[in-house]
Amino acid sequence: MAVHPARDPASFLPLTPALFHVLLSLVEGQKHGYAILKEVAERTGHQVELSTGTLYGIVKRLLADGLIRESALGSTERRRAYRLTPLGRSVALAEAERLRDLVAVARTKKLLLDPAKG
Repeated sequence: MAVHPARDPASFLPLTPALFHVLLSLVEGQKHGYAILKEVAERTGHQVELSTGTLYGIVKRLLADGLIRESALGSTERRRAYRLTPLGRSVALAEAERLRDLVAVARTKKLLLDPAKG
């Protein structure tokens, strides 16, 4: 397994929505694939339902990029658990900030109302 040097989280942006959902599902701790699928579906009101093929394609990419790693504690012979790396957490944060800034622009353009102003 190759060791990834420290990289600028912004170099990974923008993330696809599916990839960001997977990172978000791992922010609070490790999960195995089925738990990731279930959490994404429930969190989005089933508007985003990843197929297993899509999920494992994303997992393969995230592992290769050093954004997640397999967790020995939650893994079994049949199930693999994954957790964010520090780089993965930084990339998820950078994407959240990018999206926040984009929403701020939509508000200044009066496309979205500021919830604090009703």
